[in-house]
Amino acid sequence: MTNDQTLAQCCKALGHPARVAILRHLLKVNRCVCGNLVDLLPLAQSTVSQHLKKLKEAGLIRGEIEGPRICYCVDRARVAQLMSLITELEAS
Repeated sequence: MTNDQTLAQCCKALGHPARVAILRHLLKVNRCVCGNLVDLLPLAQSTVSQHLKKLKEAGLIRGEIEGPRICYCVDRARVAQLMSLITELEAS
């Protein structure tokens, strides 16, 4: 995947305010269970799950199974890559 494709994929994933809120929350707390995110956002559990799926597909978050739940965390290397790609836009 080229840098432009990576940048576009990540930006597309962050193209919804709920996904930005999820990423912001996960950056603060380091790890979170989906149910906690549902309590945080005024959205149905299925909607939050769809947003998590989009963020995961873009590589911005990871999900780990812990018993009957999935615990999500930010892939900080991917976020750092995104920030670098955005910075490169200005230098181009």
